[in-house]
Amino acid sequence: MRFVPIKNAEQQAVLALHRARQSFVVARTAQSNQIRGRLAEFGLVIPQGIKSLTKQAPEILEDAENGLPGATRQLISRLFEHFRGLDHQMNELEVQIRAGHREDLKSRRLEAIPGIGPLTASALVASVGDARTFKNGRQFAAWLRLVPRQNSSGGKDKLLGISKRGDIYLRTLLIHGARAVLRHLHRHADQAEGWLARVAARRNPNIATVALANKNARTVWALLWC
Repeated sequence: MRFVPIKNAEQQAVLALHRARQSFVVARTAQSNQIRGRLAEFGLVIPQGIKSLTKQAPEILEDAENGLPGATRQLISRLFEHFRGLDHQMNELEVQIRAGHREDLKSRRLEAIPGIGPLTASALVASVGDARTFKNGRQFAAWLRLVPRQNSSGGKDKLLGISKRGDIYLRTLLIHGARAVLRHLHRHADQAEGWLARVAARRNPNIATVALANKNARTVWALLWC
């Protein structure tokens, strides 16, 4: 049975920044959905996405001829101010996390892996602690639940889907990073005939994404073990 590695005070401080930033991200998403929903009730549709809301909401509030009632206009203005406050808090925490990442040699080393940026590298270093507690890279990937669940017996292997157990935050960061690499695969000629391109050509994009995240997790273990 694999237990959660013991963390020191510095690791706990870094993870606290990550958790607080993630809570602001969730709150910002909820606030943006509320603003978009209220405007849609009056026929004012804003496409999904933070950038679209940030750009179009002020224009809607300034347009006096769009039929938006005064009380609703004041409400949307209040909600949008709250949205911008959440966005500002999230960005400040991200700047703080990136500053800590630049001062950490292990974190900078992980950033060289395609699909792993400063946020993911910082969270991995703070969460893992001593990578030597894992026997190999597969154990580390299994700890993150990036390997298929097994239901095997009688010498017959039966692999199921990816479990939702483990550290959801780390797994989400790794999968989002892998998805970004897969999305821009066609832009890199050196990877056009590589392992990832072959996997993406014969398997579902989601399977290829998880496969790359699994591969990155094993690479992370190797770099942290050194």
